[in-house]
Amino acid sequence: MSTQTPSIENVVKAYEIVKRYANRTPIHQSHSVNSILSTNLFLKCENFQKVGAFKFRGASNAVFSLSDEEAKFGVTTHSSGNHAAALALAASMRGIPSFIVMPENAPSIKKKAVEGYGAKITFCKPTQKEREDTQARVQKDTGAAFIHPYNNFNVICGQGTASLELLEEFPNLDIVIAPVGGGGLLSGTLTYVKGFNPNIKVYGAEPINADDAFRSLRDKTIYPSVSPKTIADGLLTSLCELTYEIISTKCDGILTVSESGIVDAMRLVWERMKIIIEPSSAVPIAAIMEHPQYFTGKRVGVIISGGNVDLDGLPFGKSNS
Repeated sequence: MSTQTPSIENVVKAYEIVKRYANRTPIHQSHSVNSILSTNLFLKCENFQKVGAFKFRGASNAVFSLSDEEAKFGVTTHSSGNHAAALALAASMRGIPSFIVMPENAPSIKKKAVEGYGAKITFCKPTQKEREDTQARVQKDTGAAFIHPYNNFNVICGQGTASLELLEEFPNLDIVIAPVGGGGLLSGTLTYVKGFNPNIKVYGAEPINADDAFRSLRDKTIYPSVSPKTIADGLLTSLCELTYEIISTKCDGILTVSESGIVDAMRLVWERMKIIIEPSSAVPIAAIMEHPQYFTGKRVGVIISGGNVDLDGLPFGKSNS
């Protein structure tokens, strides 16, 4: 795995692989949502991606970039769900096994998806250390190639291809915003968007209950994500050295949002656009709602990261704080 910082050229190269396996997802707009938020949004709907999330872009690029020798024992990772499903599907498409470590409290819909793609799952306690320690044991036992969910050059380049497609269709955006957990999506977004036009502002959006990226950039050090309590289950991990380096040098800011704001944003998109998005995808919309001073009157590209929702646990009508 390369630890170098990717460039826009690397994202373009990754797209030659990604476009063969991933969906080119639609970009949706809503006059009513634009009116409510006093802005002009362009939603890049990765909820319509294979496995229901942007993660398939990075996983497919990483899996199909492996040599036959590197791939002969399969692939392994740790993930709360979307990367796990993406890696499992990419591995099955290449005809190699996948070994996935998942926290035991991962949403049931994501557990079922990973199982459905043929992966062998090992469950662990829901802490970053347990995820990493368990994955290391699995890798030692299997000899599989480790594809980190975000601390991986090819994964980051693959994630950046969502912005490549977005700007191919709408090159004159003022802002692009994406959610941030471990930072793979935001890093790929920054790499492509800032390489395409450095005048386009790029923001990350993060739950205030899991604000390790915000604090990391503020204090110029990487803070671990320790027992975050947020509905946005896809944003529970912390930055790594590679994503921190990219985000700290290129990002125009991390905007934090409340839990109630996430639910309100999720409900707005469900009701007004008839699109199913998961809580992590709603975080950038919540940022636009809660920080209007950055977005009013602007043309804003929003990376809708995924749509894998546990329908038995919908938050609407519940109290969130």
